[in-house]
Amino acid sequence: MKQSQLFTKTKKEAPSDEVAKNAQLLIRAGFIHKEMAGVYAYMPLGLRVLENIKRIVREEMNAVGGQELMMTTLQPKEIWEKTGRWDDAKVDNWFKTKLVNGTELGVGLTHEEPIVDAVSNYLNSYKGMPFSVYQIQNKFRNEKRAKSGILRGREFLMKDMYTFCKDQEQHEQEYEKIVAAYHRVYARLGLGEITYRTYADGGIFTPRFSDEFQTLTEVGEDTIYVDEKKRIAINEEILTDENLKKLGLDRNDLVAKKGVEVGNTFHLESKYTDALDLFYIDEKGEKQSILMGCYGIGVSRLMGVVAELFSDDKGLVWPENVAPFAVHLLSLGQDEETEKICIELEKNGIEVLFDDRDAQAGAKFADSDLIGIPCRVVVSKKSLAAGGLEVKMRNESESKIMTVEELLQMLKK
Repeated sequence: MKQSQLFTKTKKEAPSDEVAKNAQLLIRAGFIHKEMAGVYAYMPLGLRVLENIKRIVREEMNAVGGQELMMTTLQPKEIWEKTGRWDDAKVDNWFKTKLVNGTELGVGLTHEEPIVDAVSNYLNSYKGMPFSVYQIQNKFRNEKRAKSGILRGREFLMKDMYTFCKDQEQHEQEYEKIVAAYHRVYARLGLGEITYRTYADGGIFTPRFSDEFQTLTEVGEDTIYVDEKKRIAINEEILTDENLKKLGLDRNDLVAKKGVEVGNTFHLESKYTDALDLFYIDEKGEKQSILMGCYGIGVSRLMGVVAELFSDDKGLVWPENVAPFAVHLLSLGQDEETEKICIELEKNGIEVLFDDRDAQAGAKFADSDLIGIPCRVVVSKKSLAAGGLEVKMRNESESKIMTVEELLQMLKK
């Protein structure tokens, strides 16, 4: 892509009403546009990052047998009334709307009831389980506080998965398999070492403990207590001697940290399937309850966490597997030669943002640092005279001269 054709532009300053670092950087670099508090549009560069995170999540969910689908945003009141959640005071952040005939509808908050309603058309035998389904879809929550950029939105992109199992043993196996997949997602995003499985309250979903996945950062809204040897944690909200005993944790081994919740998993038992009259027939021909689990990952929130943690005083520093492009190619008065190099890189499957703009070198370097693409390649009279291209990794301070062939070899590694 030629940068001269990119309709978004970088900014020196973020909007004065934006206090979150992630949003300040992403707005300044042209990745997102703020519509209102907690609601952001994703511009071309931002969408590329979002799609890369979705790809990682999708690959790991598919690897554990997840079947992708897409549920509706609008949801009928009737199925929520069956589970007692339509007027539940604990579900206090719904957006609701009405059809022109006055029929009330819910606007995609979560999808336990709708997925059970859909599955009931297909599942009636023990032979059909276990299985898991998931979607990556915008969710809408009427958050009271939306001041953390894309870390807490009123409209946000989420992966939600649901498992259906015939008994507790089968459920626990599926649950742990998906938890392991979550750890792989965070590792691939460069967050593995600082993301902890964290025991927490089950909230509106279950009376059992839930598992949050908390990434350590000082901008986090949650306080968690980490056992660094066991690599697990407990949320402050359930930190009692009784719960520590249940979980086999020693208060003396725990260290208080701030974290951002980047995922959560819940044991739903048969709460929703029973309420919506979904059962199965076992080997003896008897009717049995179906056990569920649900599993969420905040995809757009992950983008915000990465922006918070992988940045410096100059701008963003994207990890290679989520960056919008692999190479930021800058022409300093050598457009014809640089275009040939761009074509050669793209022929080899390298995604390139080609800065062909008529701008000063200092402005191009500053924009490159702000946008944060992992590898910056400069083509100038000086670099060509020295033997090729000036190559600098965004997370390194020194540059080196390389030939195109040497650059390709490095990128392919």
